[in-house]
Amino acid sequence: MTHIWRNELTRILYILLFAGVVGWISGSIAWAICTVLALYLWFALRFLMRLDQWLEGSPDQSPPESWGIWGYLFDKLYHNQKRHHQNQQRLIDIISKVQRSSGALRDAVVMIDQNGNLEWWNNAAETLLGLRSPADKGQGITNLLRDPRFIAYYDRQDYHDPLTLASPMDDNLILEYQITIFGRNERLMLVRNVTRLHRLEQMRKDFVANVSHELRTPLTVINGYLETFADFSDQLPPRWGRATQQMQQQSRRMQNIINDLLLLSRLETTDIEGQQQHIEMDRLIDSIRQDALLLSGEKAHNILIDNQCDAQVIGSENEIRSAVSNLVFNAVKYTPPESSIIIRWQETSQGATLTVEDNGPGINPRHLPRLTERFYRVDKGRSAETGGTGLGLAIVKHVLIRHNARMEIKSELEKGSRFICLFPLHRLHWDQEHQHKETAAATPALSDLMTSQDSRESLR
Repeated sequence: MTHIWRNELTRILYILLFAGVVGWISGSIAWAICTVLALYLWFALRFLMRLDQWLEGSPDQSPPESWGIWGYLFDKLYHNQKRHHQNQQRLIDIISKVQRSSGALRDAVVMIDQNGNLEWWNNAAETLLGLRSPADKGQGITNLLRDPRFIAYYDRQDYHDPLTLASPMDDNLILEYQITIFGRNERLMLVRNVTRLHRLEQMRKDFVANVSHELRTPLTVINGYLETFADFSDQLPPRWGRATQQMQQQSRRMQNIINDLLLLSRLETTDIEGQQQHIEMDRLIDSIRQDALLLSGEKAHNILIDNQCDAQVIGSENEIRSAVSNLVFNAVKYTPPESSIIIRWQETSQGATLTVEDNGPGINPRHLPRLTERFYRVDKGRSAETGGTGLGLAIVKHVLIRHNARMEIKSELEKGSRFICLFPLHRLHWDQEHQHKETAAATPALSDLMTSQDSRESLR
């Protein structure tokens, strides 16, 4: 480029020099220079007109004839334009290929703009969702999919978990909606037909519920006879008495497993909408603390309450009690005697959290992702000794899901564990008289319980 411009500047200097010589001979240097510059400007305007006409024409049209710097510029513009056209065509081919491949998917793919209007969808979306092309293009997604549960899911913008609903085209089809936000608040919605998986899951739930229910009657009969044997243990041989005691212990454990399975089945198959209550968390936590102290007994755990929130939880009190009890009782069972256990209820910017914290042996981080699985145990031997069923945390998870909440587990070996239940704002309620109350007024019970410096350090 430097060589081209240098030649052009040299050409201009030669023209000016020639004009100066002609003007000196004719006796009018100024007029000669002006005349030459006017001619040069006229040629430049002609080339600009040709450039304008060429740019308005077809991109494949060859550049107009020119010389000097203008020829160089025309050629450069032509090559840039051609390269841009090739890149554009390549992008069009890629987009077309993506659309064709997406159109061949069995799952529905729907693109939604930042205003919530439909931009594009594949053939499966027309079959599963009833979208019509091109009539529905530009329509709001919530105007076409009017199920209140879908509208609430779409507006909440919390797409961490998928939504499962019946198809608007066929009630026998079960669809799973998964939305991803990208770009400038645009959304990509994937919809899968999970009817077969839903039926298999329903069969599993029915099987567990039916088997658990059917086992209750024979187990009750067995327990009755074992209690009778226990009443007459003094008349039985010593070996029979020890065997009867072990059978009673295992029978009670089996009864607990059945009760937990039935509770899980109920959590999975019933609707919580008819069980809405305003739960006073301070009263519920204090009641659970009293039960935990009885369970601790001679272990003398130091169980503290840190209440920093006036909010009530909207939901099922029995289910919330079951979830919190499982967390607190687990802390009592699996921490050494005289350990500190803190039940903390506090307000956050996104809602409220209930935390059960202990200073026990902790849990290896590799176990944390699977703790809420059914029958998963970190230490099977210790769980059997404490009478655990392996279903407690699974119950906690399902209760929280039913209350639109979630659980976080944080633990380190030899540093204790924290189980945090996060409740969203729409699951909380404040009494009018407590709306402007200071947070510090909600924590006198903690100061009464913390009677030593060691307890204060444990709380921190």
